[in-house]
Amino acid sequence: MSSRRLERLSEALKQEVSKIILYKLKNIKISFITVTKAEISPDLKKAKVYISVLGDDATQKKTLLSLEHAKGFIQSEVGAQLQTRYTPTLTFCLDESLKKSMHISKLIDEAVSSDNLTNKDEKQRNE
Repeated sequence: MSSRRLERLSEALKQEVSKIILYKLKNIKISFITVTKAEISPDLKKAKVYISVLGDDATQKKTLLSLEHAKGFIQSEVGAQLQTRYTPTLTFCLDESLKKSMHISKLIDEAVSSDNLTNKDEKQRNE
């Protein structure tokens, strides 16, 4: 299967899962979710759906468990919307990239501010 078709199907899956979570799930425990990425296997039988959850670790775990509980409903809705031979088996994963990028950004900011302080101290010594 061409990589372009897989990309289009992955994007369509991401959009459909987002719509289903937003409009069709009635679980109170599921909130502040962003579907960041979907990856479909080349045989179209398995798919990983990456989600980002706003909140602490306990909230993220509860949300992931709630999504796992609703996985059958979500898969059936995806199968009704996507016109493919197979409905992929969904696996939900937490997307840690946002957390990692925020941590790296914080480290860069700290390094820049400490560098500015060092430069300021050297300038005062030279005067």
